[in-house]
Amino acid sequence: MTSVAEKTKGRAGASPAQSPGALSRATAWIRRAPLLPALIFMIVVTQLPFVATLVISFMDWNAYYPDEIGFAGVDNFRRVFTDVNMRDAVWTTILLTVGVVLISLVLGLGIALLLDRKFRGRGAVRTMMIAPFLVVPVAAALLWKHALYNPEYGLFNGALTWVWKLFGSDNPPQPDWISNMPLWSVIFALVWQWTPFMMLILLAGLQGRPLDVIEAARIDGASGWQIFTSMTLPHLRQYLELGALLGSIYIVQNFDAVFTITSGGLGTANLPYTIYQIFYQAHDYGRASAAAVVVVIGTIIIATFALRTVSSLFKQEEGR
Repeated sequence: MTSVAEKTKGRAGASPAQSPGALSRATAWIRRAPLLPALIFMIVVTQLPFVATLVISFMDWNAYYPDEIGFAGVDNFRRVFTDVNMRDAVWTTILLTVGVVLISLVLGLGIALLLDRKFRGRGAVRTMMIAPFLVVPVAAALLWKHALYNPEYGLFNGALTWVWKLFGSDNPPQPDWISNMPLWSVIFALVWQWTPFMMLILLAGLQGRPLDVIEAARIDGASGWQIFTSMTLPHLRQYLELGALLGSIYIVQNFDAVFTITSGGLGTANLPYTIYQIFYQAHDYGRASAAAVVVVIGTIIIATFALRTVSSLFKQEEGR
């Protein structure tokens, strides 16, 4: 009896630090400790600048009038939503994003279907198809502006000259591509760079198809088109959504192509370029910060849907 009472008393008098729950929490913190420097670095690099931008967005701060800095409330946000140039920039951003994402998805799907087949040199072809996505955005924009679009020595006009001379014509057209179709010039340059990204995502989805079910459908007499519309496309739905969402996140923020190819002229100024003009040319820091906050909030909304799509894909893979 005495020994049992002493054991019970000893357990009751044990310190909380020695309890299993406390030990497990301490072990969890020890495991997370190596990640703390990276977390602190990310907070300093990303969150503190955003907080500073958020604070400036509520201020009346123009470098041309340094003595008139003060609190502006929501006036900067009201100007962002009522300014005609800003509304045009929003519309241009929507057109640019939708055009690039849709065309890249269609081309990426077609290329992924071709590369999903077995043929000699498939690995080399896949590597070459990825190459445009690895090019620096500014270098890619310069390539399209000078090597392809230039009306005097560009590849497109050179190809037109060759085709016209092939049919016996001595006066081939030499259009100025950027002046004639400025927004499409930017879209085509971005499609060239983002199609490999869409192709990679969709190719990963194609390789995760249940091949035994597809083979059974072929044995039952289903045509290739029926298999594609009834089995392949439904399987790729979430991959298509993921590609569209991730592409939208990046293309909404695109600045390099617009700045390099058209310098924001001819109706191609999107939101990032307009913010650049407000900040660096008009020096209206408050209004530029308000516009940047609006863009960030829109990007976060799109990113939320992207994360949900990714998590659902992971859950499906775990359930297999």
